[in-house]
Amino acid sequence: MTFPALRMLKYPAVLFAAALSAGIPPPAAAADYPDRPIRMYLPYGPGGIGDLTARVVTQKVSEILGQQIVIDNKPSAGGVQSFQAGLQAPADGYTLVQGGNGTAITQTLVKDLPYSIVDDFTQVATLSRFNLILTVKPDSRFHNLKELIAYAKANPGKLSLGTTNVGSSQHLGAELFKSVAGIKAETIPYKTSAALLTGVRSGDIDVGFDFVPPMLSSIKSGAVRALAISADSRNANLPDVPTTAESGLDGYVVASWNGVSIRQGTPRAIIDKLNQAFVAAVNSPEVAQKLREMNSEPYALGVDESRALMKADIAKWKAVIEKANIPIN
Repeated sequence: MTFPALRMLKYPAVLFAAALSAGIPPPAAAADYPDRPIRMYLPYGPGGIGDLTARVVTQKVSEILGQQIVIDNKPSAGGVQSFQAGLQAPADGYTLVQGGNGTAITQTLVKDLPYSIVDDFTQVATLSRFNLILTVKPDSRFHNLKELIAYAKANPGKLSLGTTNVGSSQHLGAELFKSVAGIKAETIPYKTSAALLTGVRSGDIDVGFDFVPPMLSSIKSGAVRALAISADSRNANLPDVPTTAESGLDGYVVASWNGVSIRQGTPRAIIDKLNQAFVAAVNSPEVAQKLREMNSEPYALGVDESRALMKADIAKWKAVIEKANIPIN
């Protein structure tokens, strides 16, 4: 045995104290976790789909962990306030922050962001997702995506694409569509999904880009017609709507997703325990059913997969923002 090894055996108490002073908890800490309520900050107000998703999932997670998860809404531009609050909390597993693809976009779209979702946080799990869907008015000249793209190529700049606010996932999804399809078209941002829907129905725009939840009832009622869904597979609520790949446009998938992050430095054993609880909750029959009733798809990934998704989305949307010359706030 080497001399350093002998010293380690000789002074275990000193090493243990040093580990604690460095913020490293003893291995048994994860076994006792959690022993008090956990707080989760949300970067938006109550009532939206992100808020409802968090409440549905965390109710089940609270049952699994035996401790309540308290929701704390902190709406702000780019979700900055919620992530700042999460960054100021100890890295002990008792403070979570909800974010997702919007958080990935913010990393590029907001100048001088006071935190990094990758360097200051790590991802715990994903909860749900819903995909972008392309809609037209019922009597539109475009009967499928191939016809729309063919028209755009034959008439550069004449096709109009409606989205929500500049820098939103919907807006960037439309910009990505132009790039992948190889077309030139005008992008027209609306302030709300309701205003966008009105623009589609009236024919003020040729095609609308929005996510499934705000468009589903209008599609089912026939107020608008869906051309394609930007997903890997068809939506269970819209089985007759083909995917973009089925419509001849490969490489175009746009999804909005919700996930949970935690401060860097939190022990991996605690992160793994949290992930197991979130995955079990999302995959439970009752939670999965409630998510589907909100027109959202249950989407549970492991710790490393969740982090890889966040990094991939940051790179994906950074490239779109830079190519489209979208102004940085």
